[in-house]
Amino acid sequence: MPQNTDDYDDLISLCTLHIHNIVSIAFEYTEQNSAIVVYDERCKLSKILTAAYQRVLPNAQFIHFDDVTPEFILSAFDTLHANDLVVQIQSTNFRLGAFRVRIELFKRQLKVLEHPHLERMTDEQVNYYIDALEYDSSYYRRVGPALQQRINQAQRAVIDSGNGEQLFFDSRFESAKLNIGDYTGMTNVGGQFPIGEVFTEALDLEAVHGRVRIPVFGDTTFSVNTPAEPITLIIASGRVTGVENSTPEFDLVLQQIRDEEGEVWLRELGFGMNRALTFERTVNDIGTFERMCGVHLSLGAKHGQYAKPQIRRAMARYHVDVFAATHTVQLDDAVIYEHGAWLV
Repeated sequence: MPQNTDDYDDLISLCTLHIHNIVSIAFEYTEQNSAIVVYDERCKLSKILTAAYQRVLPNAQFIHFDDVTPEFILSAFDTLHANDLVVQIQSTNFRLGAFRVRIELFKRQLKVLEHPHLERMTDEQVNYYIDALEYDSSYYRRVGPALQQRINQAQRAVIDSGNGEQLFFDSRFESAKLNIGDYTGMTNVGGQFPIGEVFTEALDLEAVHGRVRIPVFGDTTFSVNTPAEPITLIIASGRVTGVENSTPEFDLVLQQIRDEEGEVWLRELGFGMNRALTFERTVNDIGTFERMCGVHLSLGAKHGQYAKPQIRRAMARYHVDVFAATHTVQLDDAVIYEHGAWLV
């Protein structure tokens, strides 16, 4: 990240442009509504984001989380009305007692825009994070629905991750969900940013089999972990049955899942769309890197969006994101991803 003041100001200006587009285009926010921004100043990225929001939302109420009590913040939320906006800029993840912030605010029909775990990003990654905030509505709103339509019509899929390794989904798919900053027809408006994803999973989890190379995975600290060489997962009947080129950190992930769930399911099939995040441009926070342009999968039985008869939700504890080396993605007979881009 640039260190001199001019470059720092340039980063704030660039962030301001992206935040303006998110707030005005994705959230359709106008000055007729109120806004509250809860922030901290514990890391460089939180300071940059706060400065950007001060430019975009000059009439908002800004609350410094470390200077007030949780009761003060909750009482401020009580002054808001439906379609007002709440922004949270969090170096970690704000705790407000038993108040489940996003869920409770959604119940009040408030719009919610969250930037959590910012202190996980290094100075170099600040640039990547700000780039990932760019809201290219023409790209997201064209490619996202096109991928969703292809997924919903597909009978099968193949992920080719190179070196002859292929993962087969011999099943139709659950209805694909969009995370593209278009909330038309949705009950809730908002969530964690940056965005850019279409996700699903096999209708028949046990129809997933093959091998897939994993250059990046989420470790037990919810951070991006990049082993010296890709780990190869061996999948049979929708479960991880073998691992090649593993590491102690990845072994720990698998062991934790097995200790509590008995076996390691492969569930989510995610198509990330954010072109600012790649295997060459990573950020430490796994919840942010999940949007990277490519394919991610989840290990563990937990996936709140889809119910499966063989998985009891009460027993499902883990949802660990892993990222596939992806030469191509094929839905039925059509290649829809190649050379690092979606072809729809």
